[in-house]
Amino acid sequence: MSNNAELKRKEKYLLEMINITKEFPGVKALDGVQFKVRPGTVHALMGENGAGKSTLMKCLFGIYKKDGGRILLDGKEVDFQSSREALDNGVSMVHQELNQVQTTRVMDNIWLGRFPKKGLFIDEEKMYNDTLRIFKDLDIPIDPREKVENLTVSESQMVEIAKAVSYDSKIIVMDEPTSSLTEKEVNHLFKIIGALRDKGAGIIYISHKMAEIKQIADEVTIMRDGQWIATENIDDITTDEIINLMVGRDLTHRFPPKTNKPGDVILEVNNLTATYQPSIKDVSFKLRKGEILGIAGLVGAKRTELVETIFGIRHIQSGSILLHGKEINNKNPHAAIKNGFALVTEERRATGIFSVLNVRFNTFIANIDKYIKKNKLLDEEQIIKDTNWVINSMRVKTPSHKTLISSLSGGNQQKVIIGRWLLTEPEILLLDEPTRGIDVGAKYEIYQLMVDLANKGKGVIMVSSEMAELLGVTDRILVMSNGRVAGIVNTKETTQEEILKLSAKFL
Repeated sequence: MSNNAELKRKEKYLLEMINITKEFPGVKALDGVQFKVRPGTVHALMGENGAGKSTLMKCLFGIYKKDGGRILLDGKEVDFQSSREALDNGVSMVHQELNQVQTTRVMDNIWLGRFPKKGLFIDEEKMYNDTLRIFKDLDIPIDPREKVENLTVSESQMVEIAKAVSYDSKIIVMDEPTSSLTEKEVNHLFKIIGALRDKGAGIIYISHKMAEIKQIADEVTIMRDGQWIATENIDDITTDEIINLMVGRDLTHRFPPKTNKPGDVILEVNNLTATYQPSIKDVSFKLRKGEILGIAGLVGAKRTELVETIFGIRHIQSGSILLHGKEINNKNPHAAIKNGFALVTEERRATGIFSVLNVRFNTFIANIDKYIKKNKLLDEEQIIKDTNWVINSMRVKTPSHKTLISSLSGGNQQKVIIGRWLLTEPEILLLDEPTRGIDVGAKYEIYQLMVDLANKGKGVIMVSSEMAELLGVTDRILVMSNGRVAGIVNTKETTQEEILKLSAKFL
């Protein structure tokens, strides 16, 4: 690109959102927000959970109706009344939580609602060829006729991006697009983003991963508490400055001090093998009181399968679990909860929250037996008291305990889920990717909760794909490879290279 073309590109905006306001009952979600995107750029949108990022994008995409302000697309004022209208006008959104029709084919999902026709019938050949052409352009090696339910999370993510491209979109919003991707898949995604940028598209990139933002973005806009805080060229602002603007306070340390002191063995897992194949094989380890044990491994290493087996979701074929030296039988999750186990699942939307119910219900449901009085009625007073404890102690941003949990940001939903399990007073807390899609401020609070639990003599097991998180929070790290234990290392004595080497041990 010539200097003149570069200058011309930088003089105009593809998208302008001016003084956008949006109110919900009891909360002003957006307060005069400014947001502008240039063509051929990646513009990062950052802020803590509840800062208003998703609300702003939903106002753009026609999911929410803004209460005030103007939206200009290519200099023309727009006010989309639906997602379909936004898509038809060149605005696409790849959501963090994928909404796909699992039982249909990939190409059906891409062209849903706009199938090519040959007379009265769907033109299957054209649909296949058009899908294949987009996949080839984006270097996506997926069969258009494959069922969506057979895809991995990363493949499903790529299909959503291909769908956005199929609309010939001028603006593509990507909400936490790498939260479930491996490093190799992230690099592939960045190549696709680079190609879209070169074609003049404006990419709005929402992420909490600082390294990604510095690598892929041209500009960054920071929001806090529903307000615009700053917009800067990415080369003119440091990571620490971004964090300080996001949280409104100096956050010099990413991880809390390690004040926990591991003691005697609290949990012993011996030769655990699960029946679902392929799954975990002959897994053995010990967890001490007051210890935070990390579980590392590549995608497909069966980290989730391990914690699900311990929690009774998967049936044990052989092996044993001992708690405080006594063998227990977590034959199902209900038995596991009674035995003092709690599990925060990876996919909060699918297996974590009851999306059509309120914060209060989502808080007390795991501990419902505690609230049943002698007359068989629920103790509403205690439920409200405990719900308020979760909201206050976890710093959940919600108008009230009667608010639908689905209306909260992803990070605040996660805080409610963790609070729910803390109310059961577990001996062993199992956390599967607990900070996925969570901002740096909220991450710190979750890390602190883990340390606080460990200080009380509880055992904490955390599955994480973030190496910095594992190295910053845990006492030891168990590395999984293809369903087996590849090694257990002391966090203070290990390196990222050693962990990655162990991760590939049984591949």
